[in-house]
Amino acid sequence: KKQIDQVTPEQVLDMQARGESVVYLDVREPNEWNLGRMPKAIHIPRGNLENKVEALIDRGQKVVVYCARGNRSALAALTMKQMGYENVASMARGFIGWADIGGEVVD
Repeated sequence: KKQIDQVTPEQVLDMQARGESVVYLDVREPNEWNLGRMPKAIHIPRGNLENKVEALIDRGQKVVVYCARGNRSALAALTMKQMGYENVASMARGFIGWADIGGEVVD
């Protein structure tokens, strides 16, 4: 986690309030995604990331990656950084942290 940028769910709420252009990338498994997710999130399970991310997300885009608790998203953010994505961060505490602070959830 020291090799990547991390943002908190609170910082993500602030980004949304400011209307920042951010891609929210959910790297959880399909069964987790189906239970609820952040609005407008893109879904690529962690195991499919390397094969699918370049077709869906431009390298210049600001990206916040999240999973359930922040571990898989940290690995995904590191992978994306190694692939040339320069503005990518993992959301600490993950989707659970997002829900805990009252972040919007859609299903």
